[in-house]
Parts: sequence; C-alpha cells; structure tokens
Amino acid sequence: MKKKIAIFASGAGSNAQKLIDYFRDHAFARVSLIVCNKPGAGVTNIAGAEGIELLLTDRLSLQSAEFPQKLREKGIDFIVLAGFLLKIPTTLIEAFPQHIINIHPALLPKYGGKGMYGHFVHEAVIAAKEKESGITIHFVDEHYDHGATIFQTTCLISGSDTPESLAQKVHFLEHQHFAPVVERLILKEL
Repeated sequence: MKKKIAIFASGAGSNAQKLIDYFRDHAFARVSLIVCNKPGAGVTNIAGAEGIELLLTDRLSLQSAEFPQKLREKGIDFIVLAGFLLKIPTTLIEAFPQHIINIHPALLPKYGGKGMYGHFVHEAVIAAKEKESGITIHFVDEHYDHGATIFQTTCLISGSDTPESLAQKVHFLEHQHFAPVVERLILKEL
C-alpha cells in the first residue's frame, strides 16, 4: 500500500509539480491530494492537469476540528507544505505528529516567522548582506518556521545578486532536494 501525500500550496505550484513528478510512478508513495487556500492559484491548475483531487480550504475550515478527519478519511499519511501561506493549526499538528513537513527559502532560524515568505525573505537576506542563503526543510510545529530541522543546504550570494536572482538559486535547491528528503522520511515509516 503506497503512502499518500497531501501537498498544501497557495501559489504557482512549482514545488508541488516537482513532488508530483518525483512520486508519479514511485514504489511506495504518491501525491493523492492538493490542498489550496486560493481559488485560481496555479497549483489548482496543476491538480486538474495531473488528475489529483483538489481540496479548497480557507482559514476557518482549516482550523475546524473536522479538517484532520477529512484528511484521515482520504487516507493521507504525510502533509507536505509547498508554499502554503496559512498557519497550520494545532489540531492538524496533533493529528499528524512529525508528519507535516515544510520547506523554507532561507537558512532557519534566520529569516523565518510570520510574514517571511517568498520575496520578503530574499529581500531581507540581500539587505543584511549575507554571504549565503539556502533552504531549510523542517517539521511543522505550532510556530511559524520553528519545527525541528530535517535538512539544510546553501548557495552563495554574490555582490551582484538581487532578490530575484537569489530566488532563482533557492528555487533550484528546492527543486533538487525537496522530494528526495520527503522520500527519505517516508522510507523511515516503512
């Protein structure tokens, strides 16, 4: 029986697409649900094109006591946040302990927390004149970008980098590492 992954995403869905591609014909895991809080986001089109069930949600329904049960009824084993901008409620964290994984576009604990996502992160890193940035893959807990780190990797920042060019470097790292790290976590469950 393959482990079922739910991807939670709010935007274009490039990381979601990479995860779907990686697990498409996988021996022991597959993406079986996309959860999105923004109707019309690019990731909703990906769900349709890939034939993956889409569940639209909002802050209120995500926080409901019934939401974790909906996921359990769908047989979800792991939740992977790929650019999901709503805070994950305690009820969901308690229902899926150590089974909710997030990717953050910086080297936590720096440049994390409420409001630190996407270009805001890259702008802050450039403004601070950091010499490197990278990605952090971590478990989700009750605080933004706070759970235990699973994996980090870095990229160098040159003096000519802009938030946009840094974003491209970080996206490359995300696309290269996210799915294999998720795979290793799922392997530990088998």
